[in-house]
Amino acid sequence: MAPTSSEKLTVPAIRARKPSGPKLVVVTAYDTTVARLLDEGGADILLVGDSLGMVVQGQQNTLSVTLEQMCYHGRAVARGARRAHVVGDMPFLSFQVSPEKAVEAAGTMLKEGSYEAVKLEGGAVVAEQVRRIVAAGIPVMGHIGLTPQSVHAMGGFRVQGKGEEAAASLLADARALEQAGVYAIVLESIPAPLGQAITQAVQVPTIGIGAGPACDGQVLVCYDMLGMYREFTPRFVKRYAELGGAIVDAVRDYAADVRAGAFPGPEHCFGVTQPPGAGENTGSRAVVDSDPPRYAPASDSDP
Repeated sequence: MAPTSSEKLTVPAIRARKPSGPKLVVVTAYDTTVARLLDEGGADILLVGDSLGMVVQGQQNTLSVTLEQMCYHGRAVARGARRAHVVGDMPFLSFQVSPEKAVEAAGTMLKEGSYEAVKLEGGAVVAEQVRRIVAAGIPVMGHIGLTPQSVHAMGGFRVQGKGEEAAASLLADARALEQAGVYAIVLESIPAPLGQAITQAVQVPTIGIGAGPACDGQVLVCYDMLGMYREFTPRFVKRYAELGGAIVDAVRDYAADVRAGAFPGPEHCFGVTQPPGAGENTGSRAVVDSDPPRYAPASDSDP
């Protein structure tokens, strides 16, 4: 059920969900139209993930995504967000090189990408970067467990935190991020009991993706949730629609109508009742009295 409040969700409001709930609803978004729909549907946080490298660009992993691309998609999503908080992934090598470079890249994402916060991958090893970014007045969301930018070091997209030593390491990472100043932590692809243990051990909200139901919120890639990315469905994904198949069917129907001459019909045409050469206006004009502004074809009644 969508929230009744239209008030913009802020970092303090997100942190306040930890003790009182309700759980945080997080969905990835990459463009204005989908962002607007997700926002209207009740998403609390829109994450512009570097997953766009895979689901938008068709790459095998996220490593080729650039800071410029993240800023481009961030601006698009921010235009569609009314209530939802907008956070963006810091891309590969934008923060790992040094704390100074990390602060500069995070600042660029807020200034040029219209983000309200940034997310970066890693635990204790990036704690200093987190501290420096937070000290600059930029909210930071952490991300531990399966960190896609480390896909080669991990040997693929594999569940993390198995075994006592690995679990203890991730718990230490979560505590290090909390001490460094993150306002939330994404837990990806870890055993559910570990997700619960980390959630209970830190005072900031945890957002799970394949980390069990005990987390303070959940995140899914919008294309996965909507059934649009059909090549592969991770175990942790629940499809809430099958838009991929619906789109294919719609295009097939459209193609059949065009080839049969059934589209466009008279109801889709301008001036079909007027004599030839009457000079009807069939151009286009900007419609600026709508919210948000849109661009639409003229109608026969346009001045």
